[in-house]
Amino acid sequence: MVSEWSRVPISKVAYAVIGGTPSRKVPEYWHGDVPWATAKDVASVSGRYLNHVEEYITKEGLQNSAAKLLSKGTVVITARGTVGAVAQLGRDMAFNQTCYAILPKNNLDNNFLFYALKGTMIEMRALTYGTVFETITINTFDHWLIPLPPLPVQRAIAHILGTLDDKIELNRKINETLEQMARALFKCWFIDFEPVRAKMEGRWKKGQSLPGLPAHLYDFFPDRLVDSKLGPIPEGWEVKKLSDICSTQYGYTASAIDNPIGPKLLRVTDINKQHWIDWSQVPHCKIDKDNKEVYALHVGDLVVARMADPGKAAIIEEEIDAVFASYLVRLKTESLAHSYYIIGFLKSDLYADYVSRTKSGSVQASMNAKVIVGAELVIPPIKLREKYLEVILPLRKQLVANIRESCALATLRDALLPKLISGELEIKEVKKIMEEYYARNR
Repeated sequence: MVSEWSRVPISKVAYAVIGGTPSRKVPEYWHGDVPWATAKDVASVSGRYLNHVEEYITKEGLQNSAAKLLSKGTVVITARGTVGAVAQLGRDMAFNQTCYAILPKNNLDNNFLFYALKGTMIEMRALTYGTVFETITINTFDHWLIPLPPLPVQRAIAHILGTLDDKIELNRKINETLEQMARALFKCWFIDFEPVRAKMEGRWKKGQSLPGLPAHLYDFFPDRLVDSKLGPIPEGWEVKKLSDICSTQYGYTASAIDNPIGPKLLRVTDINKQHWIDWSQVPHCKIDKDNKEVYALHVGDLVVARMADPGKAAIIEEEIDAVFASYLVRLKTESLAHSYYIIGFLKSDLYADYVSRTKSGSVQASMNAKVIVGAELVIPPIKLREKYLEVILPLRKQLVANIRESCALATLRDALLPKLISGELEIKEVKKIMEEYYARNR
């Protein structure tokens, strides 16, 4: 019975282990093959698992420091910086002293522990007595209480919530693949000019299909390259600057607000963590009617960061009540075909090289609107850009659909988590809720 569930200090049912840092003075300790996580890495996790870290150490560095190598699935929590961020290791890795690993004892399921921590953050916050909570110490775990249902119930709860998180993670991986496919196609057609080269070399013949080159597109590509100021380009294509084919506009200055009191306020931080926009994570802002009309975002709009992460770009792919913030510059084009061609260029290595050469600032790198659209690029005929849109748009629509599904799943998970952890909902009730959800969304 729920009434019989005890609430126990974490230290009673798990061990807290802090990490360490190899000496920065010993080069042999760094740039190895052992992933080494920090609080920043953990806090950047948008889902359940930590897979990507900024730094790696060597085995020698691991052995000669307080850093510890822990196994995949281990629960870690940030103790400094963004305090209280929780994740599970997506692979074996070490971590530094800004994080604790929480290792369960025999009567605590590891996956349940992850959700128990997520569901009792109020316990941790309460330990601050209303002040800003700046750090977690080993003593925190003596006072942070979590529920402890029987092991079978723990596993059932973790399975239900884990199933939702696993689907969200699968959608993320699918979207990464879709993004890579889009980038590879743009590079093939418009940077490497593979269709033109294939025709020149006799590898692509009329009526024949090649990978990424459907037979019906054969006549849309020329069969020779000509000289240009950017080097050889397909015959009939042009070299232009971004400023020739799109206009620019600086964003709106406002404070971000979590409460939905106005439109969404798209910021740099909302476009530089992933290769797409997750609108569920974007805050709101106050704005009057006139300014809202001026800064409102629409499908096909491009936004490029001018500060914080200059050159980072995104495309608006669904109609949503949103405006864009002042550290972003909007690029507007004459058609959706233009927009998807330009975003392909903005995400290419060619534009990344341009950004690295032109961004300025010794303390914080930046680019103004004129610099952002100063890059030169090759422009194919409009009919080919429209054909590119026909190929790329289904990939992008699937990506957007996956994002929407993940947002719905996350909402369901967040609603179930406190009720499951507290015992307010029984397992059989939750299973019925999930069956009804999947029936509605088939």
